[in-house]
Parts: sequence; structure tokens; C-alpha cells
Amino acid sequence: MAETIINTPSAEKPPRYLALKRYLPSMTKIVAGLPAMGKNLGITLASMLLFLLVWQLSSSYLYGVEAESRIQRVLEEQGPAEAAKMEACIASGDVSCKPNTLPSPSEVLNAGQLLLADHFVISADKAAFVEKTAAVNAQRKAAGQAAITYTGRPSFVDQIMTSLKTVAVGFLIALFIAVPIGVLIGLNENLRVAFNWFVQVFKPVSPVVWLLLVFMIVKTLTLGSDSDTSFLISAVSVGLCSMWATLVNTSLGVSSVNQDYINVARVLKLGIVKKIFKVILPSAIPLIFTGLRITVSVAWMVLIAIELLAQSPGLGSFVWEEFQNGANDSNAKIIIAMFVIGFIGFLLDRMMYFVQRTVSFT
Repeated sequence: MAETIINTPSAEKPPRYLALKRYLPSMTKIVAGLPAMGKNLGITLASMLLFLLVWQLSSSYLYGVEAESRIQRVLEEQGPAEAAKMEACIASGDVSCKPNTLPSPSEVLNAGQLLLADHFVISADKAAFVEKTAAVNAQRKAAGQAAITYTGRPSFVDQIMTSLKTVAVGFLIALFIAVPIGVLIGLNENLRVAFNWFVQVFKPVSPVVWLLLVFMIVKTLTLGSDSDTSFLISAVSVGLCSMWATLVNTSLGVSSVNQDYINVARVLKLGIVKKIFKVILPSAIPLIFTGLRITVSVAWMVLIAIELLAQSPGLGSFVWEEFQNGANDSNAKIIIAMFVIGFIGFLLDRMMYFVQRTVSFT
């Protein structure tokens, strides 16, 4: 009886036992890696605290320099009495005389809370507007007329979403231009040589120049149109600025496919389309996605400058408007935008890396 129990096949053991046996190696690896994870987390938190400390000290120092310079200027221009008043005003923290310099971490946090609260206020106004104009818009739609849209100022969150939409369209433009051209010139050495000068000349062109070129073309193509073309100009400019890394990496990936795979495709008598989609692209995917990751990063980076110059809604316009505004919390809002831009750029890169790992066959 005991011998029968010992020799029971594993397939007859309880499902819970089998599941535990299957996942035990993974759990063991996770437990073994906990000390290293804890160490890395501790180092990261320590570096963050050091960064905040340096930021706070730098802010305090620059605040003191700006305050001293302002007091000295009033002393030279208006005399000791006014200088004393200015010193007292600065010490009191009055907004009217507060030095406008690098904001402290706490000021940036307060500015972020204000931007978030402002977003909720604007969202409520939008909802009220939609409810108020629902009946009128229904009548206009039935009559074939355009609906009345909300034209109030966008919130910070709205501008983030606009920038994300612009960079998404620009990325798709880069993808649909760069990958097909990269595949074509990667398959043919003569085409690769013929396109080389084109890539080398236009790859380093500044986003400002691409924006002006796109503006010339779009302005001509949309003559007589009343539609706002700023979004289209921004998206196309982003795509043209950022597509070069994908084009070069796609060409390199296609041209460096293992010759054995090509020979197998010939033996199987695959057509050119099947050979591209079943042999060449799967082998070139790692390099293609390396280019796409660079393209996403470049697209997000140049987007801010392009939005600023094109005067299209988005984070670029937000940063420029706050810089021109010169209010006491404008610098803090610019710092908030800087952190948001960096964090979104990091998330976009991680997203592309995850997609690469998902679709890669090598």
C-alpha cells in the first residue's frame, strides 16, 4: 500500500501540488533577488533625496542673490529708505516684491496642485457648456451644420493630451514613411547607395527648418480652407524630424538578414511579399524597433520646440506662455512641465521596449 502511494505518477498528484512545483523555481529566483532589489531601491531613493537637497540649497542661494541684487538696485536708484522698505517687503514674503528665480521643490509641488485644480475647474466648465449647448447642437447637426464647440482655454492636462496626440500622429507618419523605404533600400544595394546621400544630408536638418518647409507646403495645399492647420503642421514636422533613425536601422536590419534564411526562402519559392513578411521582417525586427525607440524619443523631444514655433496647443505652447507671462508661479509651472515631459518620454521608451519584446522573434 505504501509502495503504491510512493510510486503514484505525478499526473495523479493534486493540482495544487503541481502548480506549486511549477512556480517554485520562479518564486525562488524572486526571493533570491529581493536583497538586490532592496539595495537598488535604497540607492535610488537616496539619489532622489540628494537631488532634492541640492535643488533646495540652489534655490535658496539663488533667491538670496536675487533679493540682494534687488535691494542694492533700489538703494542706488531710490535711496536707503526705499531699500529698507524693499528688504522688509522681501522678508515678509509679499508676492509683489518676491524675487523671481529658481523655485524650490515645495513651490513646484504647490504649482502642480494649482494646475490640477485648474484642470478640474475647466473640465467642469466644459461639461456645463456641453450640457447647455446639447439641444442647439442636435438641431445644428440635423440641419447639416457644424456643432458649436468649446473655445475656452485648455488646461495643463488638456495640453498634455494634445501633445501626446501630436506625437502619436507624427510617429505614425515616421513609421509609414521610414519602414517601407528602409525595407526597399535594405533589399537592394544600388538603392542603398542611391539613397545614402539623401539620408546623410537631411538627417541632421534642424526641426525649425523642417517646420518652415512643412509650413510652406501645407499653406499652399490648404489655400482657401478655413481649418486650423497648426496640428497638421506640427505632426508632419515631428514625423519628418524623427523618422531617420527608423529608416537607417530598418535598412541595416534588412540588409544584414542571415543569408541562410534567404536561401531557405528561395528553396521554398516564396514570393517577394511572403519573403519580406515571413523571413526578412521577423529577422530585422530587433533593429527596426531600436530605430523606432529612437524615433519616439526624438519625436517627443522635438515636439516641444515645434509646438512653440507653430503656436499649436500643447506643452510647447504652455512652456512658452508661462515664460512670457512672468508671474511668480510661472517658473514653478515650467519646472512641472519639464518633469512631465521627461516622465512621459521615459514611459514612451518603456512602452516601445515592451512592444519590441512582445513581437520580437529573436
